[in-house]
This record gives sequence, structure tokens and C-alpha cells, in this order.
Amino acid sequence: MPLTLDTPTAAELPTLVEIWEAAVRATHHFLPESDLQVIKPLLREQYFPAVQLTCARAESGRILGFLGTSEGMVEMLFVDPACHGQGVGKRLMRHAIDALGTRRVDVNEQNPQAVGFYQHLGFVVTDRSRLDGGGRPFPILHMKLARA
Repeated sequence: MPLTLDTPTAAELPTLVEIWEAAVRATHHFLPESDLQVIKPLLREQYFPAVQLTCARAESGRILGFLGTSEGMVEMLFVDPACHGQGVGKRLMRHAIDALGTRRVDVNEQNPQAVGFYQHLGFVVTDRSRLDGGGRPFPILHMKLARA
């Protein structure tokens, strides 16, 4: 699938929130609805401004997924569930690794699909936290790129 990578505009941030929500609902079955509703407004208010955003677009210009990086770390990677398994996440991660020098990622332990995805790209678990960044009881695996 031909993809273009670029920076989303401010007007496209609601689309990123929609992709985030759809992806979380498809992969984060452990996350209660109440937590999802708390996190959702924080995306635009706090999380997006704190990262360098890159989106993957189809030839039509439609955003299929996005990546947020900061200081050598993938802070967020979300792909429209309709595009899972089509190379969108891999293309975004290759960009993060090759162009942005990203070498670290944190991933929810309860999301084995994501853990396997990062392992396939060469990331290995280096540590584990029993709580997520918000202090919730969702263990986080800290991963580092073992090979580029």
C-alpha cells in the first residue's frame, strides 16, 4: 500500500483522536470505558503537544495511522483498525527508527499484539513497571531496540 508520511495539521487532530479511540477499543480490551473517557481529552490538551507527530496517509490523503515521538522514544503509535496488518504501523516505525533515531518504546503488557509487533521489529523488553504512567494498574513493558 503506497503511503505518504507527513505532519498532521491542527485541523486534522480530531481525526487522530478518532483513530486513537478506534485503535484503543480494538486492542486495549483491559482499559475501562471510564479511563478511555478520561484520557481522550488529554490527547489534544497534553499528549499531542508533547510529541513530534507523524501521520501515514493513503494516496487519497486519508490518515490511516499516526506516530508520536519524543527524545528517542515512541510515545504513541495508533493505526486505524481497518488497516491493521497492512504495513501502516511498520512503515511509521521504520520512519521512527531510521529517520528520527527512535530506540525505545513502552507498551501495555496486556496488549500482546503490540508486544509481538515491537519484538518483530527488533525491540526487547528491558524492564517492567506494574503501573502505567497515569498510576493505573496496567503493567508497562519498557522496550529497547536491540537491532536496527
